[in-house]
Amino acid sequence: MQADSQDHNRTLSSANIPAEEGHTRRPGARTSRLLLTYFSPRRMPQTRDQLMLAMVALNELFLGIEVYLAHGANGTIVPSEWYPIYYGFSSSVLLVLAGLLATRHRTAASVLATATLAGSALIGFLGVYFHLARAVLPTAPAGERLTLNLLVWAPPVLGPLAYSLAGLLGISAAWEESPPTSGRLVLYKEHAIHLPYSKTRAFIFTVGMGTLAALVSSVLDHARAGFEGAWLWYAAAIGVFGTVVPVAFAAMDKPSRLDTFTYIAAMFILILTGVLGAFLHIRSDLVFESTVVIERFLRGAPPLAPLLFSNMGMLGLLALLDPEFLQTMRRSPVGMPRNGPQETPAPGQDGSADQAHPLTG
Repeated sequence: MQADSQDHNRTLSSANIPAEEGHTRRPGARTSRLLLTYFSPRRMPQTRDQLMLAMVALNELFLGIEVYLAHGANGTIVPSEWYPIYYGFSSSVLLVLAGLLATRHRTAASVLATATLAGSALIGFLGVYFHLARAVLPTAPAGERLTLNLLVWAPPVLGPLAYSLAGLLGISAAWEESPPTSGRLVLYKEHAIHLPYSKTRAFIFTVGMGTLAALVSSVLDHARAGFEGAWLWYAAAIGVFGTVVPVAFAAMDKPSRLDTFTYIAAMFILILTGVLGAFLHIRSDLVFESTVVIERFLRGAPPLAPLLFSNMGMLGLLALLDPEFLQTMRRSPVGMPRNGPQETPAPGQDGSADQAHPLTG
């Protein structure tokens, strides 16, 4: 009887514990609160700039993987070739951390993201220099030190510019444009720089330059096979089309509806071309009866390289979004209070607030 009475009293005492305290005593409650704090829906991308930064972080990760496969083709990776690999993986993690840090320490997050992206741009330019140095024969006779044939068989000269492109897009997205479409990028408090065009047009122009780099790398790579096959010529033609359209579209002050349709169609064609190219590269790397031989994937057609076209297409479509497109989709309908039928919406919840910061939203 005494044991039953003790159990009954313990049950009553636990029932009188406030719900909030009871939750803190559950196993894993602290972990749950931490996950809800840093991975809540509020921290999901809410603006075009935030979505662009998320894409840049994903780009850095895949660049690390692609460079690892490319540098490992000869079976040995020298110490200097590890730098872009490490930077691709670490920069993607740092950008994610900057996004998580931004809601509480906006300035620190902006500095971290900008420094990381500037380092990515530097890694790209250094990579171009080292790749070009391997294509040059300094002791050769004049006129033969740098030839087209040397560029074809050298490491892809413009390939490292993918790091620079990711850095440029990321830095542009990390700096708030206020007011939207004005070309005024706020660096810190009242300090700002003025672009001769809007951030949207800068994004689209950068997409055109990225497609051009992918085109040149594709042409040099396919030249090793002598352009034997219609698909190789198709990739070159689509690359030219995907370069000219965004550059021309960005140069227009008031593009027509047909111009916009042409631009969107070009971006979708780039996406499909990249997926098709990756399929063809993988199929050429497979041996009899679709047997996978890792050596062929390292030394054969690069399986991830064609996806750069798809990447440019997706970035091009993102650039066309309204700067606050995602926020607009999540707002309550006009006249419908956010906090219940009898409550007045809090300031900034009715859509009248200023543009969200790219890192915090």
